[in-house]
Amino acid sequence: MAEPPLAGVRVVDLSRVLAGPYCTMLLGDLGADVVKVELPGAGDETRTWGPPFVAGESAYYLAVNRNKRSVALDLRDERAHAAFLRLVENADVVVENFRHGGAEALGVDYDRVRTVNQRIVYCSISGFGRREPAARPGYDFVVQAESGLMSINGDDDGPPFKVGVAVVDVLAGLNAATAILAALHRRERTGEGDRVEVSLLDSALSALVNVAQSTLVTGDEAHRRGNAHPSIAPYQPLRAADGEIAVAAANDGLFAKLAQALGRPDLVDDPRFTTNADRVAHRLELAAELERTLSTRPVDEWLELLGAAGVPAGRIRGVREALEAAAAAGEPPTVLVEHPSVGTVPLVRTAPRFSSAGEQQALPPPLLGQHTREVLAEAGLAPAAIDAIAG
Repeated sequence: MAEPPLAGVRVVDLSRVLAGPYCTMLLGDLGADVVKVELPGAGDETRTWGPPFVAGESAYYLAVNRNKRSVALDLRDERAHAAFLRLVENADVVVENFRHGGAEALGVDYDRVRTVNQRIVYCSISGFGRREPAARPGYDFVVQAESGLMSINGDDDGPPFKVGVAVVDVLAGLNAATAILAALHRRERTGEGDRVEVSLLDSALSALVNVAQSTLVTGDEAHRRGNAHPSIAPYQPLRAADGEIAVAAANDGLFAKLAQALGRPDLVDDPRFTTNADRVAHRLELAAELERTLSTRPVDEWLELLGAAGVPAGRIRGVREALEAAAAAGEPPTVLVEHPSVGTVPLVRTAPRFSSAGEQQALPPPLLGQHTREVLAEAGLAPAAIDAIAG
């Protein structure tokens, strides 16, 4: 079996909660050796974020800490700080998400790390980047509110809603991982390390894509439209006899196929629905016409007909149902790991698949400080020095 893409890359992970740990889990899934540095006795805050818990481990922590080794170091302690510097001497990447000034106060900032390793790729993840106030803590919920993301979620006559998962943290983690890979690639060509900065706010703003661009073009504030699309119709859930179907007829050709599959070719010739712009202008009338026909049959029958016609459509599933359906379709969305206290536990895979690397054995999310002695010994610390730090 071939080695995974990032085999031989060492990542020292100082991050906690979601954005940073999600980034480093992605790197770990790609084959990097990720060393998660945690405060003794406390560790990552998400270790306590529950319920649910299983065998004392929170589901939240389990979700984003696969393929890592945990080292418990109190970086305020001189001996632990010296051990940290030994770790980064031979590392390739450092990831941190301290508040502004936190890394400097602990002596683990980019300038300090660079004194022992000039080839380091150092990634800082923050809430608001260099914008004022710099020391403001960044949490996904707050950034969803301040970025405008929350304002476009919810019914048009209701209050703003956050996305149901901490999507800004996830986006920031993805952006950080992408930037780190780019910096590593650049280092291969130039021999130079780099500092990468990623903020939750920038990640959220960039993810507004067409909504933000529409605002820039028109000067108008974006509006909530529930599950409808601001620029495409029909692109929303529609009621059938026994439930709802998500229909995405995103162009004139697909709309014609939809009308034909529903037995409603008259809709194509209706001047209200001739073009996408017409359909957007008359979205409520269009939805009413479509639902009048869809209500005559159950979801399963319509999905079969629409699928045969090549119309993008799907059922609205719960999370459990979605995971089960993906597994039943032949490619499990989870990987099983053997956890030291939980036992066999399924974890949701990250998206990339590499045919050259084959199926890799995943490491379970580590217990707090589980690998302290192992990692410090690899860094060359003497047994007495390890005893002084690990107790």
